[in-house]
Amino acid sequence: MMFTDAELEYMRTQQLGRLSTIGADGGPQTRPVSFRAYEDGTILIGGPDNETTAKYKNVRARPRVSFVVDDLMPEGPDEIKPGFGRGVEVRGRAEVVTLDESPIAPGFFSNEWIRIHAERVISWQLERDREIYSRSV
Repeated sequence: MMFTDAELEYMRTQQLGRLSTIGADGGPQTRPVSFRAYEDGTILIGGPDNETTAKYKNVRARPRVSFVVDDLMPEGPDEIKPGFGRGVEVRGRAEVVTLDESPIAPGFFSNEWIRIHAERVISWQLERDREIYSRSV
């Protein structure tokens, strides 16, 4: 498994992430995106008319990406550090794919998606026994 149970569970509770791609000028481009995370270490990123976006075109030309999902930890007795940030960063290579049907909002989201293949995963404040967990996968 590429993602720990805690990482996968956390990402599956979130609806919004941020994808950073490399633009034509060599600079970064970051956008909020809808996504789905999978046990095999892949993440699918989509949206309406996804194939017309700069992020999609950037991935086709330059597949190195970084993807972040994060938030502030809610208050509560079972939380690790209430009010602190927690999240997952995935660095890797991406490809453009066409799916038979969009896994999010079929008919509204296009069937053209970006698939990230994780190469490095960094997570923080998701498990009590480790504040930061960083590894190549």
